[in-house]
Parts: sequence; C-alpha cells; structure tokens
Amino acid sequence: MQILEKKTSLTTFALVLLITSAIDSIRNLPATALFGSSLIFFFIFSAIVFLIPAALISAELSSLQNTKGGIYEWVKLAFGEKIALLAVWLQWINTMVWFPTILSFLAGTATYFLNPELAQNKVYLVTVILSVFWTLTFINFKGIHTSAKFANICTILGMIIPMALIITLAAIWLFSGKPLQIQFNTSSLLPSFAHMDNWISLTAIMAAFLGIELATVHIKAVNQPQHTFPKALFFSVLLILTTMILGSLSIALVLPANQIDLVDGVMQAFTNFFAHYHMTALIPVLTAMILIGSLGGMISWIISPAKGLLQAAESGYLPPFLMKQNQHGVASNLLLIQAILVSGVCLAFCLMPSVNGSYWLLTALSTQLYMLMYVLMFIAAIVLKYKHGSHPRAFTIPGKTVGMWVVGLLGLIGCVITLAVGFIPPTGIDVGSTFHYELIFIGGMFAMISPVLSCYLYKNKKGQVKQVPEYQPSVA
Repeated sequence: MQILEKKTSLTTFALVLLITSAIDSIRNLPATALFGSSLIFFFIFSAIVFLIPAALISAELSSLQNTKGGIYEWVKLAFGEKIALLAVWLQWINTMVWFPTILSFLAGTATYFLNPELAQNKVYLVTVILSVFWTLTFINFKGIHTSAKFANICTILGMIIPMALIITLAAIWLFSGKPLQIQFNTSSLLPSFAHMDNWISLTAIMAAFLGIELATVHIKAVNQPQHTFPKALFFSVLLILTTMILGSLSIALVLPANQIDLVDGVMQAFTNFFAHYHMTALIPVLTAMILIGSLGGMISWIISPAKGLLQAAESGYLPPFLMKQNQHGVASNLLLIQAILVSGVCLAFCLMPSVNGSYWLLTALSTQLYMLMYVLMFIAAIVLKYKHGSHPRAFTIPGKTVGMWVVGLLGLIGCVITLAVGFIPPTGIDVGSTFHYELIFIGGMFAMISPVLSCYLYKNKKGQVKQVPEYQPSVA
C-alpha cells in the first residue's frame, strides 16, 4: 500500500509547477506591461500587500494537521459552514468569469497560425473558447494525477521556456543599445498615486496573483503535506515574482503602451523580436508552445475550485447529483455544470464594444469576486490563531500571533484597495460609458453571488424534511 502511495503522491516539484501554472501565466504580461517601468514598483507593492501574505497564510493553514485543506475547511473552522460556503462559492464562481479571459488569450495567440486580425473577431473567440474549455473539462475527468502530469508538461514547454526566451531576447535588446519604449529613472519607476489610473492598474497586478491557495485542496494527494506545501509555496512565490517582473518588462521595452493588445500582446512582442533578429521561422513553434502553456495553466483552475465546492456539497448544500464522483474521484457532474456556466459567461464578449473592453471587464469582475474570498481567508486565519491556537502546525508565520496580525492586515489592505478601485472603469480601454460599465459590473457581481442563497435554502429545506420523524413525541 505504501509503495502505491509513493507512486501517486505529488512531489514538491510537481506542486510548484501546479501552483505556478495556475498563477504564473505568460498571458498576464501584456496587461502588466502597460505600466511601463513603474510595473517593478507595482509588483513589489502587490507582493507585499497580497501575494506574500496570501502565501504565508496558505502555508500555515495548509500545515494544520487533521484537516482536509482548502478555503472551505479553513473558514468552516473559524466561522462555521454557512460562511465557509460563501468563501468557497466566491473561489469557484470567480473562475466562471475568469475562464473566458485566459481562453481569449489562447484564441488570440492561435490566430498567428491563421490570420492575426481574427483576434478582434468575437465569433471566432467565442467558438475557440467553448471548444477548448469543453475539451479540458473532459481531460479533468481522469483525476488530479493525470491533470497534474498534463499541467507539469505544459508548464515547462509553454510557460517556463517561452518566459525564459522573451526575457533573454529583451536582455540582448537592452544591452545591445536598441531603442527602448520605457525609461528607468526615478520619476518613471515611482508612480504618482495622485492619478487614479495608477490605482486602477493594481487590478491587473492583483489579478495576476490570484490562486496561490488553490493547490491546498489536493492535500490528500501529497506525502507529508504539512512540510511539502509551505516549501512549494515559498519556491512558487520566488518563481512567480521573478518571471512576471522580467517578462512584463520584456514587452514594455519594445512595444509602446498604446500599441499593446491585451489578448495577443505577447505574440506582438515576440514578432518584433524575431523580425529584428531574423528568426521569424520560430513564430509558429513558439505560438504552439504558448498555446500548450495556456492549456496547462487552466487545469488547476478547472478542477481545484470545483473540488473545494465539493466539500461544501458533502455538507449538504448542493444536491446529491452534483456530488457524484466517477472512478477517478472526480465530481464529473459538477464539472459539466461548470462548463455550461462558462459557456454562458462567454456571451459577455457580445456586451462590450471592444475585445479589450470585454477582457478588462471580465478580469476586473473575477478579481473582485476572488478578493472577497481572500478577505474571508485573511480574517479566518487571524480568528483561528486564537480559536485553535493549540492546533498542531508544521509551519507557523514568524512572530506567532503578532506575525499573523501583521500578515493578515497587510493582506486585508491589499484586498480593500483592489475592491475600491475595481468599480472604476479604465480610461485607456473602450468599455463604453461609465454608466454602462458599472451597470454590467454591479449586475455581474449580484448574478454571481446570489445563488449562494439558493444553497442555504436547499439545505434548510432538506433539514426540515429530515427532522419530521426525529421529533415525534415518545409514548410514555
């Protein structure tokens, strides 16, 4: 039995690839490259007030012994099942909004095999999005070990290699004295927060950091998870920060900000590099690699949040139909419902006047939903420090209770800033009028959160039915 367990356990290296493939995507680079050289400040600031606190808290909570792991279990320990359901729902439903954005990047990149002008064709984008997402859903039916292997191969081929290549090309460009689109001086490195656009920019950075806690739901698939998860999270944070800062700068160096396209900006930069270095023959190869990387990055996002929601389903908040698992331990019916919902959200591309506008709206909406979940996670971590302070932990944030307060408050500050600016439409992207943008945005928030009430009502109704025979008066 132990031999079989060793074969199927996820290693630290596999976890690092699983975590980074879900977060560290080359598709995020165009949005963050828009900030120019100030992106260095934004990334460091966002890491301090969000990524590092989220990673530290995820590491400590995942090191709690005798827990299943994941946001549902952590919040349930702190506040009970109802708040835990809201937390895991926010984690899951935000992916319904986020999937079309990464899929639109994938579809936009694929146009370099066909016709780059198709990147602005909404019918083409929606068709590719639906086809790819349903295919990946069926791949996930094979279980987490198959998904992890697929994600790891895709991460190496489609994220690490292309990321290293674009950074190397940019370094050669920089040190060979070629003209630069950005400057590295004090005024450009340190942005002025008096301008609202600089605060709005944080949305894109925060969106690039979401999901650090996702892999913790697979705690049962890891040997010595209380030691392995903190180690994997540490290496993941280092890899994510390094590659995203250098990768974003690589695009900003060669493309003017007003020419960066959010959907296919990566291929714009590579095309510029390859044309200059007479390497255009590599464009199809690189396109295929980036497509592979995008597919791998979606694996964790399809199966992990759904697995977290399954924990809530086991507590009676969802119909038994959605709890049904196949021979690989995957809630296949839940994944099917998820695929149907994503298909519906894709219609959002038809509600905005531009592809960039649709991309930004969905990214901002997804970020807001996820930030609400992180608010609950940070507060739950502080509460658990008092409520279950004696609970065995293999990893503890330095400083004990004081350290937890500092880390938790930093994370909450990052969340509040992001939530506040998320409702403000960007000025450089066509999203229609402010009223149109905010109407769709607020309506989307309400539509995504309100189904939680149905889950509460379902459990209450089911509980009342079960209680009828239990409370019959006994005969003396």
